Order: sequence, then structure tokens, then C-alpha cells
Amino acid sequence: MNLAAIDIGTNSIHMIIVKVTSKQTFEVLVQEKEMVKLGVGVFANKMLSEEAFQRGVETIKRYVQLADEYGVENIITAATSATREAKNGRDFLDRLIQEVGLSPQLISGKEESRLIFLAVRKAIDLGKENALVIDIGGGSTEAVVGNKEEVLFKSSMKLGVLRLLDRVGSQGPMSKSERKDLQTHIKDSAQKILAEARSVGFSKVIGTSGSIRSLGEAAMLLNGKEIIQSVNAEVVRLSDLEDVTGRLLDLEAGKRSEVPGISDSRADAIHLGGLLLVELLHLAGVDELTLSDASLRDGLIIDYIEKNGQKLQDSVTGKNLRERSSLLLAKRYETDVDQKRHVARLALQLFDQLKDFHGMDESARDLLYHASLIFDIGAFVNFKDYHKHSKYLIVHGGLRGFNNSEIYILAQLARYHRKAGPKKKHKSFRNMIKVDKRTVKGLAGILRIAVALDKTKNQWVENVYCLPQRDRLSIRLFGEGGMELELWEAQRFSNVLEQFLRLPIQFELG
Repeated sequence: MNLAAIDIGTNSIHMIIVKVTSKQTFEVLVQEKEMVKLGVGVFANKMLSEEAFQRGVETIKRYVQLADEYGVENIITAATSATREAKNGRDFLDRLIQEVGLSPQLISGKEESRLIFLAVRKAIDLGKENALVIDIGGGSTEAVVGNKEEVLFKSSMKLGVLRLLDRVGSQGPMSKSERKDLQTHIKDSAQKILAEARSVGFSKVIGTSGSIRSLGEAAMLLNGKEIIQSVNAEVVRLSDLEDVTGRLLDLEAGKRSEVPGISDSRADAIHLGGLLLVELLHLAGVDELTLSDASLRDGLIIDYIEKNGQKLQDSVTGKNLRERSSLLLAKRYETDVDQKRHVARLALQLFDQLKDFHGMDESARDLLYHASLIFDIGAFVNFKDYHKHSKYLIVHGGLRGFNNSEIYILAQLARYHRKAGPKKKHKSFRNMIKVDKRTVKGLAGILRIAVALDKTKNQWVENVYCLPQRDRLSIRLFGEGGMELELWEAQRFSNVLEQFLRLPIQFELG
């Protein structure tokens, strides 16, 4: 199966698409990065700018389209420092839910550090050593100590390149007094955390994130080292990082990209990243740094695979993206897929035989099929009112291949497959457009009966035969075993379809 992870960072938004090859491994298919700089100005005024807000939404829309082209079955999405701290951060996430169909996790700094360490552990051979991993982002810096077996210490500091840029207020060269003030600020913010990390103990420091890798590349190129493909596992000296940082601090922003290894997109704040990194290494008491190309997005994938290993091993297959996505959602919430396929088969028999009466098209038939696979996933949360939990999980479940209107119809079908049918007094139903309301009424009527026809979950009802008569609709049930309970349950739940077809319904054993 293919998975994607999107990291909505303060400085950049990244996506990785992978093919899961086993419970332990995956193959990278695509990597994307856009320097959106979502956090510019956030730490000064606590608001995402309108420009960054819109650029972020458009970037993620483009990523989701690319993920769909690769047949991705699930997109894991995490938002970090800038979104956490911005007053309109929730508005940004709500926009992603409404326009893109994603519901990102708003992860804490400590959770971010844990996920980054998972990725580093896969990228760097730690042997029997403890390592301190440092990740410098736009709004925060994560520090975590661990080994190949466990995480021993994790923390997050309110230090990042864009946060420091907001504090300094200028992209230009820094005077000696300005540098000294910033170094003091960094020490005050990081000293306690680095002291705790040192008390846990580590034998090496590993640096990850785009800022650290850029500085590391610059330090390597300064010494004439050739970079063939990646800087992963390369070691750079603290003294070389100090030299690079000193050069960057003396330059105007427009000139920093002339330093080999430094890109235009990082020129505004990379000098501050250098100052921060150097101070952190001094506080850690080391004179060299191991570089890693691991990242939060890799950690998101690894964490997902570790938590869902058995489900992933039981491969999800389907004839298209929509079916694969529905089946994956069903498996995620431990639904009996074979039983749901049986309900779907009965529902489609009813739909096809009543086509001349209900007047719904093939797109409605397709929605009925997928709703039949996922209508009871809310039971995973709580059996009481599970139809309402199902509605919520479907809206926020990251279904791929469906537009917003279709996802909402699926959610409403789960909501109305049992207990009360659609009613005008239900606000969420009342607010739907007229054509979607009709679809929900008709499909809910059919789904309620199909679910009832497998009341005992023994799949005793094998086929149905609809026989329209002048004053009623007769539905005959065919199968083996005692079907009396299914007949009784179907009769109880026939009211919604009766109202929709404007015909009384009577069930009979064939």
C-alpha cells in the first residue's frame, strides 16, 4: 500500500509518499518541499498572515492531488509550532478540513521530538550508544536523547529560525552587541534543557532539519568535501560551523546564498540558525556534529507503520482509490469487512431492483456501496450512539477519492442507518442542498433495510427479490437457516424507504 505524510512546518511544508514493503520497511516514491514560511511574523503578532495562510492551503491542495495520483490510501498530516501558536491556527486547520478533506494532528513539541527520533533511528546506526538529536525548525527546536531501543529524554525549546528573526527584527548583518544579546537569549532558553540531556548521557550529537543540513553542507564544502547524494551520517566539526556562521552573520541577506550550500530560500534566517546551532553544541559540550537527512515526515510514516503493522500486513485491496480508502477506514476501526461486503451486496440488490421507483443514478449506487462498508465504524469509539460517532469519523477520516459533498452524504448515511431517520429538525441534514437531501433519504432507506437483513450477522439472507404490486412493495427473502429475526428487523426499519417510495413495504420468506 502507498502512504503519504505531510509536515506543516513553520518554515516549510513537506510531503513524502512511500510504498510500504513490510511491517518494518518502506520505499520512498516522492518527496516534495515548499518554503511557504507559514510562521513569518507569527511569533511577533501571533497571527498567520493572509498570504502565508492562502499559500499554505494551496500547497497542501497540490500535495493531496499528487497523493491521489499515486493511489495513496492514507495521508498522515501534522502541524507544528506556527500553527500551534497562531491565534488563527485553528482557522487554518478548519480550512484544510473544509477545502482539502484533511484533518491534521496539532502535535506538541515533545511529540514532534519523539517522531523525529524515530526517523533518525532508522537513518543512523546508533549501535549501543545514546545520542542527542537536535532539530532546528522555524518556531521551535527539539532535543531528544535515546538509543536504538528507547527514548530516554525529550523536550522542545521556543527557539527557531523564524522565531529568532521576529525577535531580531531584521534580516541584515548583525553587530557584535546584537550577536551577544542573541547568544545570551539562546543560553537562557536552552541551558536547563541541555543540562538535563547531559545528565541522561549521550556519546554523540545528531543534527537534522533543513537548516542544520544546509549549514552542514556549507561546512563540508568549505573544506572541499564532495557531497555525492546525501549528507546523512556525515560528520562536521564545530569549528567549521562557527566559521560558516561567522561569514553568514557578516553578510546582507541577498549575499548569503553566494556561500556554497546555502539556498536563496533560507537566506533570510540561516545566519540565525547557525548562531543557534553553535550555541546548542557548546551547551551540549561537543566539538562535532553528525548530520542526518531524517525528518518529522519520515517519523510520521514510521510511527503509523509501527502502530498499524498487522493491519498493513493484511493488505487492503480494492478496484479503485475510493474502495481502497473505504476499506482502509473500515480496517482502521476494526470493522468486520466480510460482513460489510455482505450488507453491501444486499443493499445493491435492493437499489438495482428498485431503480425504476427511486430514480437515483450510478453515482448514488456507488455511495451506497461505500457507505455499506463503513456505516458502523463508530462502534470502535463507543457502542452507545455509535451511528453518531460513525458520522464524525467519516467526516474526519481522510477518505480519498471523494469530494466534500460525497463525504458528507456518506457520513449522513452512517448517521441514519439506525434509530431515527432523516428529519428537518436535524440541523446538519436541514442545511444540505435539496438534491443531496433526496439522495440521503433514498439511500438511508435502502441501507437501513440491508443492515437489518443481517441482524444476527450470520449472513442467512442470501438474496432479496422485490415484487412491486399495485398497493404495496413486497420483498421476498431467500437463504438458509432461520430468517425470522431478520424479517422482523427489516420490517421495523422499512419506514424511511416507505416514505421515500410512498409505498408500504411487506417482507416475506421466499
